[in-house]
Amino acid sequence: MPLEQKIILTKERIREFYEFNDGMVYVAFSGGKDSTVLLHLVRSLYPDVPAVFVDTGLEYPEIKEFVKTIDNVITLRPVRGFKEVIETEGFPVVSKRVSMMLRDLKNPTEKNKKVRDGYISGEYSHNLTLPKKWYNLINAPFKISDKCCNIMKKAPFKKYEKEAQRKAFIGTMASDSEARTLTYLQTGCNSFNGKIQSIPLGFWLETDIWKYIGKFDIPYCKIYDTGVLRTGCMFCMFGVHLEGTPNKFQRMAKSHPKQYKFCMEVLKLTEVLDYIGIDWKPIKTLEEFKRLE
Repeated sequence: MPLEQKIILTKERIREFYEFNDGMVYVAFSGGKDSTVLLHLVRSLYPDVPAVFVDTGLEYPEIKEFVKTIDNVITLRPVRGFKEVIETEGFPVVSKRVSMMLRDLKNPTEKNKKVRDGYISGEYSHNLTLPKKWYNLINAPFKISDKCCNIMKKAPFKKYEKEAQRKAFIGTMASDSEARTLTYLQTGCNSFNGKIQSIPLGFWLETDIWKYIGKFDIPYCKIYDTGVLRTGCMFCMFGVHLEGTPNKFQRMAKSHPKQYKFCMEVLKLTEVLDYIGIDWKPIKTLEEFKRLE
């Protein structure tokens, strides 16, 4: 589908959701390219819709600076910081789905026995079966959990929605991950039952995002120009095992040494990364770094 047609369809979905909620909506704004495009689309129709940004303390400094340049942004903060969350709940590793299964498997109770057995036997589904290559993490000497995102991002949004009586436009796309593909296939762009929300970019691709930015000359966070592909939480380990060299932490050692030091020395990610076989050590020379890139 050409971009022009996608824009037309997306605006139709935005209008539907806006009218369904009598204008009591907001844009969940992360400062990343996808939510930047979404905010531009929504405000091209409804200029006064607020953007809501959750300052978790895990964002790239460039993202936080970019957010300050956008008008009508409401900033929220989580109740707990990342260090407290990983100490009490566990580290986010591999993926949200794998971390969820490992959380239950590492904390066996009589109540979750059937669920745990299903994760190993595969009786539920492919998506709820722990891959054998991650079995060693069941006995890892550190806690693992998928709750970080719920506590630090989703909870502040949920509280805001309840207090402001507004519903969210969210800038996720089905192409982002298998989990988001499944969600999109179940609900489409707009969900009007149960969890009421809109993902009007659901059928877009990353190439569409960049085409739109170029077509309308939209300002975006310049961290993307440094080689950073995703601007989610800096310290999150989801998906790092799929990256080549240099990975996100090796890049961080070069581009954001202060945050890198905090990750390795204060948060003690070295132990976790070593356990799952991820090289976190800085690349020694600039020449080597450029060659690996």
